[in-house]
Amino acid sequence: MGRLTRRLGVLGLLASLALSLAPAASAATWATFGTPSATSTYGTGVEFSQPVTVDKAVARVELLLTIANAIGPVVTELPVPTGTGPTTLSHLLDTSGDGHLLPNTPIVARWRLTASDDPTDVALGPILRVTYADDRFTWQTEAGGLVRVHWYEGTTDFGRRALKVGEDGVRKASVLLGVTESKPVDFYVYADQAAFYDALGPGTRENVGGEADAGIRTLFALIPPNQINDVWVGIVIPHELTHLVVDTAAGNPYHFPPRWLNEGLAVYESQGYDASDRGRISDAVSSQTLIPLDGLVGQFPTSADGFFLAYAESVSAVDFMIRAYGTDALVTLIRSYKDGQTDDEAFRKGLGVDTAAFAAAWLADLGATPPTRYGPQPAPAAPVPHGGGGGVDAMTVILAILAVGLVIVIALVVGRRRRRPAAGPEP
Repeated sequence: MGRLTRRLGVLGLLASLALSLAPAASAATWATFGTPSATSTYGTGVEFSQPVTVDKAVARVELLLTIANAIGPVVTELPVPTGTGPTTLSHLLDTSGDGHLLPNTPIVARWRLTASDDPTDVALGPILRVTYADDRFTWQTEAGGLVRVHWYEGTTDFGRRALKVGEDGVRKASVLLGVTESKPVDFYVYADQAAFYDALGPGTRENVGGEADAGIRTLFALIPPNQINDVWVGIVIPHELTHLVVDTAAGNPYHFPPRWLNEGLAVYESQGYDASDRGRISDAVSSQTLIPLDGLVGQFPTSADGFFLAYAESVSAVDFMIRAYGTDALVTLIRSYKDGQTDDEAFRKGLGVDTAAFAAAWLADLGATPPTRYGPQPAPAAPVPHGGGGGVDAMTVILAILAVGLVIVIALVVGRRRRRPAAGPEP
């Protein structure tokens, strides 16, 4: 997601809690709302406007914004109008710079007013829905049963070719993961790199050719019209769409599958475990430079060699998983995440082993030496007292502390008496 989407999503967690504790809105008669409006300008923001007539003083004005699939709205407090009568409330949601939003992000907006004479007297305006769009181009659209392709350069045949690749990719991934997709997927095709990277936002890596965002069910890809029949197009589109299918199968508010599993599935579905990746794995095994799987649960390395090795390891691990445990076990594993289970819980349920045991089995299948682990290491075990069964009970520790404290007190008292000067003759 864009930075603003992620930030608003986190804030939405807090806002939803605050809303649950706030007084419920009444059918207030002191505020008459007109028709709300919103104007979206790509790269600038979304301007919200709400005409309203108030019959008494207002203590608080708030705009409630729910971005994409956030679990609750973010509440923005705005200046209070002076006096009573007709007025127009307005606010600009800034999407420039760090406020970047991905194109095709849906927003639900609603205004809320609180009366000055009674904090429980709340008036809610009508709901307004708007989509933040990339309006720099005139988009053409071709729709299939599930995928809608949008492009601004190229012929109708170009759009139909992209649509077919997209539809086939979703269908294939759905079969592997046992998922029935029903919500439409929007697929935006950019013809030049600058526009594509600008759409994805600041911080986009230079090796990105496609990106899928499950929160808005949207795929973005960089495909110049003269490359639509290139082999890589038939790879990048199914790859990114597989991520959306994985989200449908495993998405939950708590925990998502490891990155190596997600990317490995996408590579496996879009191009398989091919000779190129097999060669990288073979070289890494020989040179003992494999990256531990638990080192690939988050972001992949940024160096070219590390980046490609991470993807090769991911698809290698998925290939081994399917060979050793079967497709049904993979489906159970992925679906287990839907309940918010931890990695070890999901792996045990699907494969019968935890993540460490799976990683060890994968390395054994490769004939690889376990990789050297760098970074923080587990602390050494504490010494065990003689005669114990492997530990010390709490009472023993407490008695030892009391004994040491008593010895210290006695020592202080004795020392103080020894330092006391001898009494002289009475005057």
